[in-house]
Amino acid sequence: MRDLVDAFIGHRVSRRDFMRSLGAIGVSGAGIQATVRSAEAITSGASGVGAEMKGTGGELLVEQMKAAGVEYMFTNPGSFEVGLFDAFLDQPMQLIMGLHEGVVISMADGYNKVTGDPAFVNVHVIAGTAQSAGQMYNASRDGSAIVVTAGLLDNERGDDDILLGARPGFDQKEVNRQFTKTSWECHDASGIPTMLRRAFKVATTAPGGPVYLAVPDHVLEERNVSGTIFPREGFILPDEIPPNNADVDHVARLLLEADSPTLLLGDEVTRAGAQAEVFELAELLSIPVGDQGLPAYHNFPRQHPLFAGDHSSDGKDLVMYVGASDTRLGSDPSDATVVCVGLDTTAMGTVRPFDLAMVANVRVAVRAILESVKSQATDDRLARIASARNQRGNRRREIQRSRLGMSPIHPDELGWALEEEMDRDAILVSENLSGSNAFFSTGHREDEKMWLSTSGAGLGWGVGAATGAKLGQPDRQVVCNIGDGSVMYSASGFWSQARYGVPVLTVVCNNLNYQTVRNAYVRYGGKMQETNRFTGMYLGDPEIDFAGLARSQGVDGVLVESSADLRPALRRGIEATRAGEPFLVDVRVQRTGGGADSTWHQEFKLADKRGRDV
Repeated sequence: MRDLVDAFIGHRVSRRDFMRSLGAIGVSGAGIQATVRSAEAITSGASGVGAEMKGTGGELLVEQMKAAGVEYMFTNPGSFEVGLFDAFLDQPMQLIMGLHEGVVISMADGYNKVTGDPAFVNVHVIAGTAQSAGQMYNASRDGSAIVVTAGLLDNERGDDDILLGARPGFDQKEVNRQFTKTSWECHDASGIPTMLRRAFKVATTAPGGPVYLAVPDHVLEERNVSGTIFPREGFILPDEIPPNNADVDHVARLLLEADSPTLLLGDEVTRAGAQAEVFELAELLSIPVGDQGLPAYHNFPRQHPLFAGDHSSDGKDLVMYVGASDTRLGSDPSDATVVCVGLDTTAMGTVRPFDLAMVANVRVAVRAILESVKSQATDDRLARIASARNQRGNRRREIQRSRLGMSPIHPDELGWALEEEMDRDAILVSENLSGSNAFFSTGHREDEKMWLSTSGAGLGWGVGAATGAKLGQPDRQVVCNIGDGSVMYSASGFWSQARYGVPVLTVVCNNLNYQTVRNAYVRYGGKMQETNRFTGMYLGDPEIDFAGLARSQGVDGVLVESSADLRPALRRGIEATRAGEPFLVDVRVQRTGGGADSTWHQEFKLADKRGRDV
């Protein structure tokens, strides 16, 4: 153990690896926390006292990253961040390089979602910052704690019209401001540690979200700069905020006395680790549970009889939002009592007034409500309430046998096969909006899969997010279930999987179509629907060789066109990932919905319009 502590103090192992190693040698959870706190106090000089250091601006940045517990730096590097990358050399942290800024952000997003730890990103000046915007949007919708840093060419220092700088009269921090909790620029090297600590604090404080800090190249490269480095315990705020006891008892009475209550869950449930408490409360009182329509997590077991699907509060006299935003869940009956529980106050009372708002950590609050319910009611009364409300039904969906063995493969057969072939506790990263997702046994229990998605619906998230999820949970199977349209927004992520040996199984649901958009065209009922010609929807002519695309980046893959080949291909992919290699399975599936038979596209060949053969 002494050697392990020495390695941590000497920055030869990361904080996470230090904690894992302590657990591996039998140190208890409390003992691990105490040992880490003591070791960090030594590295900082004393508890609550920072460690003074002198170096370049980049070196101050790296030392504060390390003290904040950064394990991975997700990045697409650039020449104006040389001060950072030079300081990063030979550090215990690991660089994970992506070939596009959007992929880098989604990697960090997936990592944060499965670990709960803030993720760290560096992107390249103004252009890289702008190119990250799509996935910054997704991260902001999901409240993902990501610290995004960037180099900066200062357009207020000398020439204001510079290459790869903000346009004259503008500054770089404005580019992604609407997708962050806040954005900064640091123009003084001595202030880098302070501003980076603030970035971690803001990103992780509920409601979480990405933050952005840009640092000019000359600031990163400045030498002999003095700064103070503090360990993360001094700036990451605890969120174990308890509820008001009177409110707890009041909510418990409401739940006991309601004729028809419902729980409506948001992603704060999973982020707070409150799934078990919510599950126990729902089962104790036989309360139906709804989830927001496009959640980042499945916050309640989807195959459980009490799961009621998307938001439905019709006929309910008590609606309890648990870590959920009413803006995403719709309206409630005007005569229903509305209770909101969570730390995200922006999610409460936005669409309609609440009767009671409990601002508290979701897990702590629901645990307190559970205890109050049990103290206020006898076992007999609880049994009578549950019996009277018994709304259980069979949620598990069975596949229609007529949809097996079809050509092309029916999406239901692909969903069914994935459910049966994946590990029971796999992490399922989904960017397949029109796929067959109802078969998956997702939830929080040991024998259930973890569902990971983005509520932002901005394409290009899946490949990177699956890579980050596997980096965060290396000992769980990670499967990326992704549509063919989505793959092309983030296909460069396969290179990162191959470079760093990240064994993700990617399954492409390939119907040669932007099916979600085509279904919207059909619902519109205009000329496209009448003529069965849909503008910009068909992805054939030419067809994309996804397996070949993956192989070109070092990831093996296979095309599946026959139902008989589906499960063998999935098993081959799973064997490859167990051996430590990423793998891709491209599955040709049917299109479904209106216009499914249409392959029309506006044909155009520029070569035929040339006046010369050039």
